[in-house]
This record gives sequence, structure tokens and C-alpha cells, in this order.
Amino acid sequence: MTKETKMTVSASPHIRSASTTTGIMLDVIVALIPALIVAVVIFGYRVLAVCGVTVGTAMLSEYIARKVMKRPGTLGDLSAVVTGLILAFNLPVSIPLWMAAIGSVVAIIVVKQFFGGIGQNFVNPALMGRIVLFVSFPSAMTNWVKALSWKTDAVTAASPLAVINNMFSNGDIAGAGEPGLPTLADMFFGVREGCLGEISAFALIMGGLYLLVRRVIHPAIPVTYIGTVAVFMLIAGKGSLTFTAYQIMGGGLLLGAIFMATDYATSPMNLKGKIVFGIGCGLLTAVIRLFGSMPEGVSFSIIIMNILSPHIERITSPKPFGADKDNGKKRTGKPRRRRARRYEKLEFKIPADACRRSVRGLPCLDVPSGVHQQHHGAENRAAGEGQRAGGPPRAAARSERLQETRSAAKRRNLRIL
Repeated sequence: MTKETKMTVSASPHIRSASTTTGIMLDVIVALIPALIVAVVIFGYRVLAVCGVTVGTAMLSEYIARKVMKRPGTLGDLSAVVTGLILAFNLPVSIPLWMAAIGSVVAIIVVKQFFGGIGQNFVNPALMGRIVLFVSFPSAMTNWVKALSWKTDAVTAASPLAVINNMFSNGDIAGAGEPGLPTLADMFFGVREGCLGEISAFALIMGGLYLLVRRVIHPAIPVTYIGTVAVFMLIAGKGSLTFTAYQIMGGGLLLGAIFMATDYATSPMNLKGKIVFGIGCGLLTAVIRLFGSMPEGVSFSIIIMNILSPHIERITSPKPFGADKDNGKKRTGKPRRRRARRYEKLEFKIPADACRRSVRGLPCLDVPSGVHQQHHGAENRAAGEGQRAGGPPRAAARSERLQETRSAAKRRNLRIL
């Protein structure tokens, strides 16, 4: 009995993996839960209202956009849920809910669906939604509620990052760590002012470790991003570790480096590209924080590097095995001259059509003159006269002489191509 084997014919790639888009997005949601729990403890139950509005609006926007564009529904991949959560984590708890809904609409419809859906967007949707809200409603986006004040009366306060940057501007680097600022322990565990998802360094690190264990993200971008900012802040702070620690745990650096800069669609795929991308994000963040008019620069730095990501990918892509130094591209410049080789002088005639051929890659006109001293002279005239006199056709005569030439060249250890 013959066993029949069914073979599937399909386009590449042919490597299959158990990982799916839905599974990856579910891992990201699980990694964000610790930061969500800390935000609810610090800022109260309004955190859930903000997250519910952003997530619900994101899912509704994606459903309507796919219906209007007559494309298959993609709510099942959970990417809209992740976008809504990350957007909420970049907002203050006091933001009006209708503003949060506008941010979700911009992120999903304008940034994501207008460019083809998941994997086709050229910048991070949640970050672009945050930037639109920040530019449109700057007062609401910088209204920070004091930690644990939801149990009594809400009190606004300045963010620790703004205080640290003001100290840097005034040259008071040694002032970092004074009673006016949260302690480093409070900064680490999240008892401070800021956006919903950025306050707890501990929760974000736990989520990042989970993604690393699940192999959802690669450590190259987070490590180089945070490391570059740390180096620049250490130099700017004249070696102050306290100033550097506040800069790393303050603002959205950890949130951006772990959950936003590692977005598959907007970051390079190869290792060299990831390193360049992370260093670029860190450099831009440090420059904006130290010398810009805004205390925070994570969102703008990641968006700028998202735009540069295709160019980084093209420059840092590994060379295919067997390709030349130009990565297999056809040369468009001036061709290189071949090195002239020595050929033994032959006393025989080369037919006229051999003029367009070559001997070992060298054009026949570069062969020593003794090889074809009568090449363009008597042979051409004799062939023409023979054809006019009713002799053999010119092509047949050339073929016969070419065969003789090849035989003679073979005896002399030459080759006519």
C-alpha cells in the first residue's frame, strides 16, 4: 500500500513558528499589568476610567475603520488593546476623558489604519497620539496629581523630572535628593507624580524581564537606549550618580525604552540597526532634556528615530553570503580596467567578427598587434571581394576562419571567448 504525502506549495517564508500576533500582544498586556496596578494604587480608580476610554475608543475606531475600508476585521489580534493601554500610560490621571478618546482616534485611524493597518505604520501610534494631545492641549497634558492624594483632595504638583531639570539649569546639581524631591526609593517603587504608566521603575522592569523571558523583545534597544542616557547624564551631572538615577527613573524613559522603542514595525530588525537605533534615541532624549524647553524628550526622540528606522535598516543590513561588497547591486560607476596579460604572439589571422570577441577577457584590440596584424585589413577586403565574385557567403567564410583560429589558439594554450 502506497502512502500518499500531501505537500503544500506556498510562497516564502517557509519557517513556521508557534508565535502569533495575538500571543505577542497578550504577552505585552500581561507585562503592562504590574504598572497598571501601581498606577491604581497611587492615583485611584480614575486610572481604570482613563484606560477604559482609550482602549474602548481604540477598538471602536479600528472596527469602524476596517468596515469603512472594506477590509477584514483585526480586533482579534489585540493590537488595538495594546495601543490604547500604552496611550493611557502616557497620559496624566487628571486628563479629561474626551481628550483621551481623541488621542485613541488619532493613534488608530490616522497613524495605523491610514497606512494599511498593523505592521504598516511608520511611527508608533500611541506615541503619535500622545504628541498630538501634548501639542493641542499642553495644560491638560502637564497637570500632575500628587501621589496618594486621591484618598483626600486631589493636589497638583510638579513632576520630579521638571524639578531636576530646573536644578540643572540653575547649576545646582548637588541639590538632587533634597526633601523637595521624592526619595530614590519612592522613585523606584512609584510613589511620585507623573503619567500613569511611568511612575514605577520596579513594575516596568518586571514587565521588561517578562518580555525578555518570553523572547518578545530583544535587549539591544532598551539597554543601549537607557545606557546612552545614563552616560550623557553622568557627564552632564559631573559624575553625580544621584542626578543620573533621577534622570533614568524620572519621566517615561523606562516605559519608552521597554514598551515603545521595541515596536516591531517601527524599529530595525538586525542587531547593528537595533544598537544604532537605541543610541540615537538615548542621544536625542538627553539633548532634549538638558537643552530643550521641555523636561521630557522620550516621545519626540522615539518618533524621530522611527522615521529614520528604514535608513538605519538599509545601512546596517548584513551582506548576503556570496554577494560582493556592493551587496549584490549592479555597478553604475566607471568600470574597473582589467589588468593586461601577456599573450604569446601568434602568426595567424583572426576573422573580422572576432573583433567583438575577447581573448581571456581582454578585448582583441588590446592583444599584441602580431596576433591580428592583418585583422582589419586584407581579411575584410578578401571576404568582401569573395562575396561579390559569387564565392562563398561572407558569414560562412568567417565561420571557417574562426574555427581555424580557435584550433590554433587551442594549440597555443589560448582561449577565444
